[in-house]
Amino acid sequence: MQTKEGEGAAFAIELPILQKYLDDMKNIVLLLLFVLTVRYTVAQQNDPDSLKQAFHSSRNDSIRFALSLQIGESYVYKNNDSALVYIQKTTPLVNQSGNALWQAHARVAMMGYFFATNDFVASLNLSLQNIDDYSSYHDPYVLAMSITFMAIIYGGNGYHEKAVASLQKVIAMVDTLHYVNSLHRIHFFNSKEKLLVGAYMNQAGNYLSLHKMDSALWSAQKAYEINRKGQVYWDYPAYALAEIYQNMGQADTALALYKTGVSLAIKEPNLRDVVDGYNRIAALYKVRSQTDSATAYARKAIALEMQTNLRLALEAALSLSEIYESQHRSDSALYFYKYAMGTKDSIYNSTQFQQVQSIAFQEEIKEREQRQQAQLQQSQYRNRVKIFIFLGVALALLSIALILWRNNRHKQKANALLQSKNIQIERTLAKLKSTQAQLIQQEKMASLGQLTAGIAHEIQNPLNFVNNFSEVNKELLDEMENELNAGNKEEVISIARDIKVNEEKISLHGKRADAIVKGMLQHSRVNTGQKESTDINALADEYLRLSYHGLRGKNNSLPARQAGFNVTMKTEFDETIGKINIVPQDIGRVLFNLFNNAFYAVTEKKIQQGEGYEPTVSVSTKKVNDKVEIKVKDNGNGIPQKVLDKIFQPFFTTKPTGQGTGLGLSLSYDIVKTHGGEIKVDTAEGEFTEFVIQLPIAV
Repeated sequence: MQTKEGEGAAFAIELPILQKYLDDMKNIVLLLLFVLTVRYTVAQQNDPDSLKQAFHSSRNDSIRFALSLQIGESYVYKNNDSALVYIQKTTPLVNQSGNALWQAHARVAMMGYFFATNDFVASLNLSLQNIDDYSSYHDPYVLAMSITFMAIIYGGNGYHEKAVASLQKVIAMVDTLHYVNSLHRIHFFNSKEKLLVGAYMNQAGNYLSLHKMDSALWSAQKAYEINRKGQVYWDYPAYALAEIYQNMGQADTALALYKTGVSLAIKEPNLRDVVDGYNRIAALYKVRSQTDSATAYARKAIALEMQTNLRLALEAALSLSEIYESQHRSDSALYFYKYAMGTKDSIYNSTQFQQVQSIAFQEEIKEREQRQQAQLQQSQYRNRVKIFIFLGVALALLSIALILWRNNRHKQKANALLQSKNIQIERTLAKLKSTQAQLIQQEKMASLGQLTAGIAHEIQNPLNFVNNFSEVNKELLDEMENELNAGNKEEVISIARDIKVNEEKISLHGKRADAIVKGMLQHSRVNTGQKESTDINALADEYLRLSYHGLRGKNNSLPARQAGFNVTMKTEFDETIGKINIVPQDIGRVLFNLFNNAFYAVTEKKIQQGEGYEPTVSVSTKKVNDKVEIKVKDNGNGIPQKVLDKIFQPFFTTKPTGQGTGLGLSLSYDIVKTHGGEIKVDTAEGEFTEFVIQLPIAV
């Protein structure tokens, strides 16, 4: 007993060191066992006996090659020797066929075998060989599997950044992958979902080792989600996610996920993953000081491990050793300590790790040399490009010199011809400007003629009253003179009263005519371009009447006279608008043009339709937020859709020749834009036309 107790004391000293070593390597176990678990799952789906019978009865080399790989796969986690025998049967078939693709697939099978037997160096060498030889077989799935093996081994040896970069390449390749031959279905990466799950899961383990918890959690959740949606039913995505939550301190979530993974492993069945799950659950219970549960799961792990060739329950044995040591059960503690040390030697082979690190170092040197070679080639290429550019520039300069010399001979002739053309263009432009000025003046004179006719009509009524009452007063004065001579005083007084009333009426209508004249002078005076506070309602009403009377006063050739020019005018003014800042002469011209067009449209339609049609022109104003909206609407023939986009263009008109210059709407558009407003048109052919002007109230 003393000897055993001494041994117990000795291993108790070494125990914390071993525990620290395990803490550093626990993520490596997660990474290394992933491939083993998945391959074992697929192998269970095939019956080795039936496959062997088919293999021995077949005479077709392609079928024998595929079957030998599949049999080897099915034996990898049952009988390593049988797995090796059948995988090696592919060697003479590969040598005989010389098929580079077969050789690449055989290497993948051997990668799995070496990985399952913990010979990571041999597995890594084969994966690197497949990556280097990709140009000879061109199979993206084999390349993806080889990169994945390489990434897992690098990650297990501490090259986490390199592993993450390699796995990201695999993830990026997934969308481009497709089956190119039946050999893909032999290997465990036989679907995009499985490939993605494996890549994200191993990426999570590497991020965890790099202490990038957010990235690790995201990758693990991604693997778990794809695994569930794709109905792959692997247990390791649950283990990987649980590992992340455990490191984040969420023990309950981690425990639930571990148990989910175990249930999936039992369902497959996959004893290796069941062992690993029990191992993890035991460790978690131990951390939570739930000794009984930890002991139960650790014993389950070790008991099931006895049925496999690979020793996985290192942490379970270590946990049992610590638990028994704390309970002063030295014999049991020592036994499980020695069991843990044996498992450690089986899994963590220092020579292998050194070899892997040496290979990784050599690969880094190789990659550096390749980068240097690429940089050298790029530099040489740039130098060649510079030479070519120099020669090209020299040739171009020579060509340009020749062209310039040749062109110089024709320069004087070209200049003379150009000067002649310029003179012709200038003359033509001068003629166009003169014609444009004449047309604009013609438009102004036409508007002035209509405006003058309107003014004359407005003044005629009060003048008639003045003339009539003046004649009446003349007669009354004659009567009053007769009555004075007769001495009839009362009759004279009565006549005087009548004369006084008539004089008041004469004065009233005289003032009315004076107001009309002043108003017209105000609007017809020279435009200064200065904005004034103006009553827009009064302006619109005034120009509506002027336009109406102006058209009535035109000669008989106009449709207005032919139709009798009886038009219903409607006004609807918003009295809340008040005065706005505008140039009254300019806005008046805009309204005058719109009213003239409206009256012309309704009278033209009256001529076409005759009785039964009531021509109507309406104008309305409305305050909308900080703007004034003026609408001029008529129920004429409307504007055809084919010319609607042209109505604001200069010199475009739909009126017959001689009845319109085509400048009215163009000038109106420019005036409204100058005021910071907008002018729009809404029309329905044969029904109506409505122009809408929006002006800011204050600028």
